[in-house]
Amino acid sequence: MRAVAAPEGGRSALTPAYAAVRVRLGLVAALFLVAALGWVWSVHAMQGMDAGPWSGLGSLGWFLGTWVVMMAAMMLPSVAPTIALYARLTKTASPVSPWLFAGGYLLAWAAAGLLAYGIGAMARLVLGDALSWDRAGRTIAGVTLAAAAVYEVTPLKDVCLGHCRTPLGALLGSWRDGSLGAVRMGVRNGAWCVGCCWALMASLFALGVMSVTWMALVAGLVAVEKLLPWRAVVTWATAGLLLLIGLLLLLAPEALPGLTTPSGMTM
Repeated sequence: MRAVAAPEGGRSALTPAYAAVRVRLGLVAALFLVAALGWVWSVHAMQGMDAGPWSGLGSLGWFLGTWVVMMAAMMLPSVAPTIALYARLTKTASPVSPWLFAGGYLLAWAAAGLLAYGIGAMARLVLGDALSWDRAGRTIAGVTLAAAAVYEVTPLKDVCLGHCRTPLGALLGSWRDGSLGAVRMGVRNGAWCVGCCWALMASLFALGVMSVTWMALVAGLVAVEKLLPWRAVVTWATAGLLLLIGLLLLLAPEALPGLTTPSGMTM
């Protein structure tokens, strides 16, 4: 029997769909590349700056710039599927829209970093040396990790994580067209992500915000929470790990690999 060739019209009809898939895959690859560049920059910029728990944050401008790059490195891989979904849903053919969405997402994290800087500056102003490791700093760090563990299993965390893991409903329910709409939707998605991950970021400050080791650990926890299918298992495992680290900080900090003490010695 002779094989019947597929109609030319049918083949051409499939071409735009395949082209759209290739564009989205290219977008995800570009986001991962930006994240990789963020890691390279962070490793270089923070070399020798890890002073352990409650590391100094430097000037506002320097911290905010560093923080945004850190968030790009840590968060873009886990939010890349959401940005690709937005690119699939958007009615505009502009290739800039997904990047505006990503910019809005990072803008939400920039606002969170600004708030964290303000809280840190106020705490140092009011408490002074009370935050030092040999005084209350170690205890506050351990309690912060324990509080982050508790937050992992709260209803608020569950709601925010649900929006991060299945963003389709949130995107369709708050859809805005145009460039400004892309930024606004990115900010909204970023706000859900801040609600999901703020306790993990507080843990990063408690362990050493200038530590690439702890930065990588927190980024890994964020990724597995958002991307792995076993939602409940991952959430409880994350809570258990944070609680364990908090207890070690309080009882045996020398048992924590990668922890830098104020003396400058890495455990």
